[in-house]
Amino acid sequence: MEFKDVGFILDFEKLIKEVQEFEGVSRKSSIDNVVNLLGEAYNVSGDVIIDIGDDASAVDIGNNQVMLVAADGIWGQIMNVNPYWAGYCSVLVNVNDIAAMGGKPLAMVNIMSINNDEIYEELLTGIKDGCLKFGVPMVGGHLHPDAECDSLGVAIVGIAQKDKLITSFHAKVGDKVIVAIDLDGKPHEMFSLNWDTTYDKDAQLVQDQITAVQYLAENDYIKAGKDISNPGILGTLEMLLETSQKGANVNLMDIPKNENMDWADWLKSYPGSGFVFTASEDKCDFIIKYLSKYSIEASVVGEVTDENVLNVTYNDQTIEVFNQNKNPVFKL
Repeated sequence: MEFKDVGFILDFEKLIKEVQEFEGVSRKSSIDNVVNLLGEAYNVSGDVIIDIGDDASAVDIGNNQVMLVAADGIWGQIMNVNPYWAGYCSVLVNVNDIAAMGGKPLAMVNIMSINNDEIYEELLTGIKDGCLKFGVPMVGGHLHPDAECDSLGVAIVGIAQKDKLITSFHAKVGDKVIVAIDLDGKPHEMFSLNWDTTYDKDAQLVQDQITAVQYLAENDYIKAGKDISNPGILGTLEMLLETSQKGANVNLMDIPKNENMDWADWLKSYPGSGFVFTASEDKCDFIIKYLSKYSIEASVVGEVTDENVLNVTYNDQTIEVFNQNKNPVFKL
């Protein structure tokens, strides 16, 4: 069904189908195989305090503190086309994983496999510039100089207060769903779904966006959260809902959007600074106003339900985007 709205026509059913079939969503399904094989090793120490499926794992280190640990690999297609951007993004995605948990990023290490020596310098320069932008050191790593292909993986550690941790497991029925994105950006010239909000910004503002989420966590404003990543806005929200075993009803037009982006690209974009949160209704106004100080536009877009289904409404039509019994993202 098509709707006319403020000068444009939106094919809502086509839009939702694009989201459901988006590669950034479908690639998450393979995580299930890894979990099945390594599940017994996940908490062999007994110190891991949250289950598999969050942006970072949290290890109890005493004194009401947890060490946050995360890792990300960079798609080979980005490495081959723009190794500089691959290096830069390897820092960005890891820092955002720690930020999404309400933590402080501390340090990173990397594993690089290099087949093409021509990309080596660009890749390392991108990593260096990312570290300078986000203020997080790259303290070591491992290099395969004669690999069969080019690849990059980065791991990060952070720290957070144990009783103030943001996880994706704590969404509650009746919570409001908040989408928070820095709209002051542009699509990367080579990767249209990379919504770049950090590269041209002052490093202090970029770092302040990270500490802003930490502040909200430490002052009990946010119940659950994730950084918006490869599955896009709705795919990321669905991952949060799956780990919380909840659903949500969302109004499409309440999602913050840059006016120059069409909805299909916007819902699939990976923003430099973007999060989905849940919070009690009385906390929402403060969250929205506080994040606006740091160039992050936040809006209440819906509400958490107990139905294990993510529904999205546009005008008078509601479509079931994800159903945890039929087409989950994680499949854990």
